[in-house]
Amino acid sequence: MLVHPQFDPVAIAIGPIQIHWYGLTYLVAFGLFLWLAKLRVRMPQFRQTGWSQRDVEDLLFFGVMGVILGGRLGYTLFYKSGYYLSHPLEILMVWKGGMSFHGGLLGVIVAMAVFARMRDRPFLNVTDLIAPCVPTGLAAGRIGNFINGELWGRAADPSLPWAMVFPQSGTNIPRHPSQIYQFLLEGMLLFVLLWWYARKPRSLGRVSGAFLLGYGFFRIIAEYFREPDSFLGFLALGLTMGQWLSLPMLVVGGWLLWRPVRETFR
Repeated sequence: MLVHPQFDPVAIAIGPIQIHWYGLTYLVAFGLFLWLAKLRVRMPQFRQTGWSQRDVEDLLFFGVMGVILGGRLGYTLFYKSGYYLSHPLEILMVWKGGMSFHGGLLGVIVAMAVFARMRDRPFLNVTDLIAPCVPTGLAAGRIGNFINGELWGRAADPSLPWAMVFPQSGTNIPRHPSQIYQFLLEGMLLFVLLWWYARKPRSLGRVSGAFLLGYGFFRIIAEYFREPDSFLGFLALGLTMGQWLSLPMLVVGGWLLWRPVRETFR
């Protein structure tokens, strides 16, 4: 069995200033998004519709706001609504942890809708541009989860070569390193598939649909190896909160992929 190294969550400390590994993974995520989105706007289907490098920089600003605000509010509503109703001021204490991917997704959707309206662009044109650029950021976030030793997996067979003890869990039970599973599935594999699919012009909304369907599918699989939050446990039908929140992504993603559309990139 492996034992989690219990990394120091602080990557750099200069006097009273501390920079956490998790914060650095966010910077990596935003940097990768900027780089990949600039590659995307050079593709003919976007270049011929007037997308520019400056648009990408503005998109990053809107996206960061959506991720942070949506991720935090989503966590407080989906996972600990009762607690934060009693302690509303702690909603602002982001440094104490607590971010939700699904909340961040909703925040980004709102941010992209505002951006699309301001630039007079079809909303799905904006989301089709950014969708393949998101999974690498998700992968970076899962590395942050692993470094922090949080969101550990369910109990695993001790004979599993990569079964790992997470002392942070308060037990010596060997567990699935579910953060790594999510890094590989929702992060790297989803990125490869989406980038391959989006390399050619697709009908409006198809790439966005592929992202929603792909993430929802991989997240539901990964949740079978991830220990549910102790304050929530398993919900209806034995599913976790993450799985229930991913089901609408399958529905919307499937609809976007297979609905009949007339408008295509040329």
